[in-house]
Amino acid sequence: MHKLQFHYTFAPTASTPTGLIRNPVLDLLDAVQESGSISGAARLLELSYRHVWGELKRWENELGNELLVWEKGQAARLSEFGHKLLWAERQAQARLSPQIEALRADLERAYAVAFDDTVHILTLYASHDDALSALRAHAAAEHQLHLDIRFMGSVDALRALNEGRCVLAGFHTVQQAGAGSLGEQTYKPLLKPGLHKLIGFAQRTQGLMVARGNPLRLHSLQQLTDGQVRFVNRALGTGTRLLLDEMLAQQRLARSRIKGYRHTEPSHAAVAQAIAAGQADAGLGIEAAARARGLDFVPLVTEDYHLVCLKSALDEPAVQALCWVLQSPDWPALLLQLPGYRPAAQMGEVLAMSRLLAWWRYRGEKKVKTRARPRRAPLRQSAQERKPQKMSSRPGR
Repeated sequence: MHKLQFHYTFAPTASTPTGLIRNPVLDLLDAVQESGSISGAARLLELSYRHVWGELKRWENELGNELLVWEKGQAARLSEFGHKLLWAERQAQARLSPQIEALRADLERAYAVAFDDTVHILTLYASHDDALSALRAHAAAEHQLHLDIRFMGSVDALRALNEGRCVLAGFHTVQQAGAGSLGEQTYKPLLKPGLHKLIGFAQRTQGLMVARGNPLRLHSLQQLTDGQVRFVNRALGTGTRLLLDEMLAQQRLARSRIKGYRHTEPSHAAVAQAIAAGQADAGLGIEAAARARGLDFVPLVTEDYHLVCLKSALDEPAVQALCWVLQSPDWPALLLQLPGYRPAAQMGEVLAMSRLLAWWRYRGEKKVKTRARPRRAPLRQSAQERKPQKMSSRPGR
């Protein structure tokens, strides 16, 4: 049995396909059957006789069966195997035509974006965040900007940025974290002066996600160290795991005393689900994930969620479009609907790292805003009409 592989091609809009799925050997057999000769098939397909004859012989060797009855002086006719191949293809086309047509329509819709100059696509590797998911839906629906978001740990997201797999990455840090903090030790080696700039995005609250009613009356990390509370953690390399370790170090609490410290889940939603299912009593995460699964939430710390961009990519249309979306009047209102979120003070502005990272100290880094707003708005007209004529440094407030 031979395996099937599907391929597709681009054709002019005016062209009319002769079949929903095309296959070269079946096209040859259909042409031979219709014309009654190899030379007639060559004329139908606008190919040379030699090419058609050679391809038929090649496919016979490939498939291990004769496709034609090769009799000198006789009209070409399909072998039994050749007839069965055509029959199978027509049966499959008849049965699967609705699904095939739907697949083709989906592909055409997807590729329509590539041929539309008003649409922009931006690849973003980022630490898991509900606000980014909301931004993706909003930007696509209202601003013709498609965010191709790959969620992963903060450390992996910054590494992807440095390796050229994206032009934008998302990570989060505790507000006012001082010099020598774990955040500085982890993120500073991955951030490059002159290469990276920050784009203001959001502030969010992280805390303990607990069962509804908080039956264990949990209000601090210290209570996790009694050996009774079942904790669920985030994986190494995630910003939330880094946050937990930093807070434990500040409070001089031993990780070894937390039951379940080594039990990890890949996202805030997964941690919340583990608690909702009774598999754990508490986990560190964002309020939005807790509320979405009917859990209670104990706030512990406020974070800045940063978008870091390659400086060389700031003038690319997709990055410019993102800045316009973030500065548009409707986005802050949508962000405030997410529990535990509020807009950043400089949302959508391009900033030096020293403006947002308290521990960042670099002699060559000026402590001033590099650019308050993008130069232009590469968005469709309907989106532009909704924008004010002049953007302020804090739009929509």
